[in-house]
Amino acid sequence: MELTKKIIRKLLTAVKTTKPEEIGCDDCFEELQIFVELELSGNSMQDAKPLVQDHLERCKDCKEEYQVLLAALNSLYNSP
Repeated sequence: MELTKKIIRKLLTAVKTTKPEEIGCDDCFEELQIFVELELSGNSMQDAKPLVQDHLERCKDCKEEYQVLLAALNSLYNSP
């Protein structure tokens, strides 16, 4: 893989925005169902689960998992 300017910029941004407290994909996945249920009940995700919220903003794969779970639970809660 060639290190293009775009890739280098993304890496530098990721390093620069790293926080002292972060979670990885495994921890995020473990919290995902609770996170989605809290969101569907109208809670502020930034207040309830800030580390999960932050991870979802940074990780495309976990965000996709979140969106699928959100859609599935939303359809269950809103089905007749």
